Parts: sequence; C-alpha cells; structure tokens
Amino acid sequence: MTHKKGQMVLYTGCSGVGKGTIMKELLKRDPSIRLSVSNTTREPREGEIHGVHYNFITREEFLAVADADGYIEHAEYCKNLYGTPRKQVEEMLDEGFNVFLEIEVKGGLQVMEQYPDVLSIFILPPSLEELEARLRGRGTEEESVIAERMKQAVEELKYKDKYRYQVVNDDLQKAVNEVLDILHRYQ
Repeated sequence: MTHKKGQMVLYTGCSGVGKGTIMKELLKRDPSIRLSVSNTTREPREGEIHGVHYNFITREEFLAVADADGYIEHAEYCKNLYGTPRKQVEEMLDEGFNVFLEIEVKGGLQVMEQYPDVLSIFILPPSLEELEARLRGRGTEEESVIAERMKQAVEELKYKDKYRYQVVNDDLQKAVNEVLDILHRYQ
C-alpha cells in the first residue's frame, strides 16, 4: 500500500518563545507529527538526551556532514553550530509523517530558499518584555547570554513576515490548536 508523502513544516521563533513546549503538546496530540532532531555542537542542557532533543556532536563531525551536503540547513548561533540532517528528514517524509524542522530564523531562511513551498510557521512572543521574563525564568543562562539572546530576538523578529503563518504564544493550548489547524489545512 502506498501512502501520501508527509508535509515538511518549518517551525521557528526566537529563543525562549516556547517552541519546545508547544512541540511537546503537538507530539502528544497528533501521531502524524515527527520532530527533526538537529545536530549541534553545543553542550546538552540538564535533562536533554542525545538523539531525542539533539544529536550532540563535535565541531569536526558537524563540519564533515556539512562538507558532504548532509544538511538541509545549518547555521551558527551563539557560537554553536546547528544543522538539520537531510537524510533523516527525507526518510520520515517518505514514510508519510509530517516533519517539523524546529530551527532558528537564519536556518529557516535557508530552508525557504531550497523549498519555496514549505509550510512555514513563526512562533511569536506576546511581547519582548514577556520573552525576557521567560528567558530569565529558565534559570539556565548567564546575564550576558540573556542579553545576547534578546539582541538576537529583536533581529529575528524582523523576518517574521517572511513566514506564511505567525502564531502568538500567549496561551499554550490556543497556540497548539492554531498550529494544528494550520497543519491540517495542508493534509
């Protein structure tokens, strides 16, 4: 039996906007959704698991994959490399899954160049003040890193209109429902 190829979904937003929290809910509620696991050179945060949250690899390993055109997109963010493994995504799409690429904005622009028809969703904070409060609430970053992420967020928000859809994450269930509604329009 043949099945329909899945939908690739470009899913992005500023650091701290709640992409991961929304994604946990999406995965619980829709069995057709798979999250692409990115490669990164950054150290794992507490509770993060290799192969689930990220594939944590060395800079040398990362660059070897990049040299072999093994990434749909890759970028440097806050001195660490991140990339979406091409083979993994294509296999899941072929199996009929809707594959979410949860990536930062510059990587998202690379994806849109390669796949102009990609379903793109930008998750927005209710405000920059709320975004800063969420970053501080994590308790995982130094003050200098929070300042850098806020500066980065202001830059990233300039690109929100390049994405087909924008979803404001001011209420978790509302945001999850909006993303599911967008996805189901394309099935």
